Amino acid sequence: MRVHPFQGLVPPPAFAPEVACVPYDVVNAAEAAALAAGKPHSLLHVDRAEIDLPPGINPYSDAVYARALENFSGLQSAGVLVRETEPCLYVYQQQMGAHVQRGLVAGCHVDDYDSGLIKKHEKTRKDKEDDRTRLIDTLSADTGPVFLTYRDTASVTALVDAKTREQPLHDFTAPDGIRHTVWRIPGATEWVKAFGAVPVTYIADGHHRAASAARVARQRRERNPGHTGHEHYNWFLCVLFPASELKILPYNRLVVDLHGLSPADFLAKVKAIFGLEENASPAPAAIGRVSMYLAGKWYGLRCLAGASADPVARLDVSVLQDKLLAPVLGIEDVRTSKRIDFVGGIRGPGELVKRVDAEGGVAFSLYPVTLGQLMDIADAGQIMPPKSTWFEPKLRSGLFVHTF
Repeated sequence: MRVHPFQGLVPPPAFAPEVACVPYDVVNAAEAAALAAGKPHSLLHVDRAEIDLPPGINPYSDAVYARALENFSGLQSAGVLVRETEPCLYVYQQQMGAHVQRGLVAGCHVDDYDSGLIKKHEKTRKDKEDDRTRLIDTLSADTGPVFLTYRDTASVTALVDAKTREQPLHDFTAPDGIRHTVWRIPGATEWVKAFGAVPVTYIADGHHRAASAARVARQRRERNPGHTGHEHYNWFLCVLFPASELKILPYNRLVVDLHGLSPADFLAKVKAIFGLEENASPAPAAIGRVSMYLAGKWYGLRCLAGASADPVARLDVSVLQDKLLAPVLGIEDVRTSKRIDFVGGIRGPGELVKRVDAEGGVAFSLYPVTLGQLMDIADAGQIMPPKSTWFEPKLRSGLFVHTF
């Protein structure tokens, strides 16, 4: 894998906690506005610039991108984002409770994305990809990093271990309790060489950001008659984490009704398909187990795929969809059905109980997809079902900005 030091924009330490914000796509406009309220330096004013315009404005309108550029320029003019004096890499550590993950912040090459060395497991939506493509092109900058993972490499781990024993550039705890620590790496020749031994990486989160960065690079190449391949637009902002340090949480399902069945009839159908264990744990303990909440009670299901199933079909979420959600509950397409909702595992099974008790229907608590399963699917060139993985903690935007 190629990694590239970049001379980007970073906040001075005093501004880092104010600038850092959650990824643009984990909040809606109202949530983004609430998070940025009273925080004029939050990068949400760039990534979700509609929050500074009249309510109800089309988030894809010309005015939104113009305001994003105005806000981005304003942060630089105010000294909130400052240009580095030389190209750098960074180690970015996040701590959530006892869990710690450490990634390398670097530029990755769009040709490695296009050629499949940076592997995908998810389809992108045209409207979302068009939006980020226009924002990146308008700003001439990547404001939000793509979250990559790779199989652990001893030489890289040794470099990270040594670096994190030094004095950090940033070290703060965000309002949600996540601690963020950053170390600057000037020069970084040794790091570039070490990552050369990493054969491939995998997108954990940020498929739209990666696809959009690649589109912008292609557009810039077409518009630049003197293109040489050395331009900064050939690289995009990533954070690369070793697989052993990442934490995937389940992405649970909630169906708003029983598709016309009584609870008793529905339970009989479920039992015929999966078997039924009463008073099961709300959180399943292994792959192939799903916990179901219905009418005030938890049930355990044995959700096993056939021996010949491919990597996607072996996922618990695929077995549940193919054997129960589609044929029994009538959820043919989870992308378009209004009768299914998805609840990130960070909220826990208690959120499922709360929702079903208040609204009815049935909920399914899943065992998390593993990094091995994700990599197997990407290696096979397959696509994971929608809403299969929930990575936590989320990367913050604004601590590093790659410009071109």
